[in-house]
Amino acid sequence: MHNISIKINGQAYSIREGSTILEACREAGIEVPTLCHHPKVNISGNCRICVVEIEGWNTLATACVTPIIPNMIVRTHSSRVIESRKVVANLLLAAHNCDCMVCDTAGICELQDLAYDLGIDSRSRMFDSFDRSLELVDDSSPVLKYDPSKCIMCTRCVKACRDIQGKGIIAVLNRGADMRVGTGVNLLDISDCDGCGECVQICPTGALSAKVSTGVRSWEVEKTRTSCSYCGVGCQLDMWVHGNKLVKVEGSDIVPNYGSTCVKGRYGHTFIDSDDRLKTPLIRRNGALVEATWDEAISHIAEKIGKIREENGPDAIAGLSSARVTNEENYLFQKMMRAAVGTNNVDHCARLCHASTVAGLAAAFGSGAMTNSIAELEHAKCILVTGSNTTETHPVIATIIKRAVREHGAKLIVVDPRRIDLVEHATLWLRQKNGTDVAWMNGLMNVIISENLQDKAYISERTEDFEAVSKMVERFTPEMVEEITTIPAEKIRQAARIFATAEVSSIVYSMGITQHITGTDNVLSTANLAMLTGNVGKPSGGVNPLRGQNNVQGACDLGALPNVYSGYQKVADPASQEKFEKAWGRKLSKDNGLTVVEIINGLESGDVKGLIIMGENPMVSDPNLNHVEKALESAEFLVVCDIFLTETAEKADVVLPAASFAEKEGTFTNTERRIILLRKFLDAPGEARPDWKIICDLSTSFGYPMSYADPAEIMDEIASVTPIYGGIHHNRIQETGLQWPCPDDTHPGTMYLHKGEFKRGKGKFHPVDFIPPAELPDAEYPFILSTGRILFHYHTGSMSRRAPALNEYVSGGYAEIHPADVKRLELVDGGPVSISTRRGQIETTVKSTEKVEIGSVFVPFHFAEAAANRLTNDALDPKAKIPELKVAACQVSKI
Repeated sequence: MHNISIKINGQAYSIREGSTILEACREAGIEVPTLCHHPKVNISGNCRICVVEIEGWNTLATACVTPIIPNMIVRTHSSRVIESRKVVANLLLAAHNCDCMVCDTAGICELQDLAYDLGIDSRSRMFDSFDRSLELVDDSSPVLKYDPSKCIMCTRCVKACRDIQGKGIIAVLNRGADMRVGTGVNLLDISDCDGCGECVQICPTGALSAKVSTGVRSWEVEKTRTSCSYCGVGCQLDMWVHGNKLVKVEGSDIVPNYGSTCVKGRYGHTFIDSDDRLKTPLIRRNGALVEATWDEAISHIAEKIGKIREENGPDAIAGLSSARVTNEENYLFQKMMRAAVGTNNVDHCARLCHASTVAGLAAAFGSGAMTNSIAELEHAKCILVTGSNTTETHPVIATIIKRAVREHGAKLIVVDPRRIDLVEHATLWLRQKNGTDVAWMNGLMNVIISENLQDKAYISERTEDFEAVSKMVERFTPEMVEEITTIPAEKIRQAARIFATAEVSSIVYSMGITQHITGTDNVLSTANLAMLTGNVGKPSGGVNPLRGQNNVQGACDLGALPNVYSGYQKVADPASQEKFEKAWGRKLSKDNGLTVVEIINGLESGDVKGLIIMGENPMVSDPNLNHVEKALESAEFLVVCDIFLTETAEKADVVLPAASFAEKEGTFTNTERRIILLRKFLDAPGEARPDWKIICDLSTSFGYPMSYADPAEIMDEIASVTPIYGGIHHNRIQETGLQWPCPDDTHPGTMYLHKGEFKRGKGKFHPVDFIPPAELPDAEYPFILSTGRILFHYHTGSMSRRAPALNEYVSGGYAEIHPADVKRLELVDGGPVSISTRRGQIETTVKSTEKVEIGSVFVPFHFAEAAANRLTNDALDPKAKIPELKVAACQVSKI
């Protein structure tokens, strides 16, 4: 489109054709007031506050919906315009409960600001008898409330729920004086509202607000932008603090979330104020954990770890770092284990979620990370989502996927054993049997090759070993795949054609792909499928694993793995070893260390005697918990550093109180490889310290002094030894962060990977055959068990279950069971049930739902009292050493 000339308030402007008058005014720097308009939602033009005068027009024009035309002459503040705006504002005020003296929104209310700007100094008397102050407030939601007496019917909330979140739960109800917004089922708590709060943040008057009042005015708070502590999206949040207390959270209107967040991000951070925060070190004496000083705790750890090392060697000690602490802390932790302790026995929970991603994508592409940026998904023409219940695990990304479908016509293919939310937005849903992912992906490739839909030029120019894969998939006909997976053969053909013929296709996956004994094979299959169709190394097209925790990407990047230093530089590579020995001034081990499950096994066998855990809770997160419990109790010496006395910390010999994300500085790396700042906004309780300071004290006590002024100095060291972070420094990431690889101080970061050439040179196809899961249903254990996350809780529940609002949504564990199985077993929806496997048994609550297939059971893993991981299988993927958490045979019994 070209520009056209218009005049605004006597001044000539050249504005892009197709712009509205409002857009033209804002581009020209001329303020026109609005109430119903918001740049993130579709235009409605129903408040009439933005009216302007156009020369030659008899009536005033609504600026937000009226397009500009050549030579248009616009007046934005004529006496006629101002008078009209005053009339509209007075009408709104007449029907508004003006309790500004006690309203939380006072000072940020857009209607209040409008009245002030227009010089309206008292409430309108147009309708003296029209008192709305007694209208009933709907506060049935755990987190929201709706006060209709403050609602001006701008419908922003309706549009936000529909256009931004893709949910469409809020609508305009009734007519005339009875008009209001609502859910169609009267109360919020019985609707499908999940409490994301998008409507609250966009509401101009406070009609929709948080259920719990802030108790303070906007000018009394200090606002700090920081990064969310929950999932891997890395939402930027504005934290409102008053008197060292968090009173409100809003989404920051900046990449990657652009103001949106989920219920956990907005209402789930109250755990930082929990009364049971650890405030002082604890040492086990006479069987009980008792308070101690920091000097006592550090000295005790140094003595015990030193004794183990002296008597058994450094490899008798292991460390578990954390996906919940900062990049700087993960770097220091692995440095301490390698340089101070002398072992490569360092790992973290990525081993349980995305170790197969790192192994598989590194083998195929040369880099084990998300190839694209989150925002690029909106412009993919086909999105294949598999092994990811994105709406619940990465809600903000789910809104982008839905927007791609709704606004841009993308085709969505969902491959999942459960009927997840995205199925309702999908062109195709392929319901496979658990653990058969290689088969259906080989089936798609069989169709693509047999129908000559592959990108031959891309394959020839940018890849190698295609023929091996072509030969492998020959026998995976749609009919054969149907026998293995139960997916109808015709759906395999349809999905293959959609994916291969789309202009640009993207694969999105998570732990439903990775947590298998064939996890690496599954990941290699996604890479094969993407390369076959030429969908790697371009905008919106690629393979995009969604990282589960806030810093699981960063923990891997910074070397909290047993086989690599920071930046995935291999421990076994002599050049890398020499480089880090020179940088750290210590002789380093050349042997790969133990993984999470191997460390636990080592504790039980006695090969590992000492374990230091930072921010991990294996007593809930790890598979086969009965085995884990026995192993931890076998440890000669166990140290846990955390913010709460978790189920794991209860078994420790020493517990160290850590500062939470709210109480320290540093960085996280989100799922799209973006390094983002963490900013302190509260003081830590009691004697709790940031993990990086604790690590420095421990390392120094082990005989390897560490001392840093702040996390920025640690990041400078990281940049000096980590090529993919070479240009990352705190002063460069103050606004939007940078995406690695960022090799030097002038590099702008990398939006998508493998442009022009793969990291490894040519992309490598890997022929992958189908291997069944380690354990399948039989007569004794006839059901298939799978585990996973839900929207309202996170990881082992140590944070989210201390947020009262989240507990109101879901207070405890449950098992999803198909209604036909519920009836056959004479169970009761909401009643008790026993789930057992060859490894253990739990009692939980029945949730009767058709989300799961007949013969299948799904159990969330957040709840220690009904811990799903007492049931799961610790059989390992031989390449990535990831356990098979997604498939087990189980028995379902009536209690």
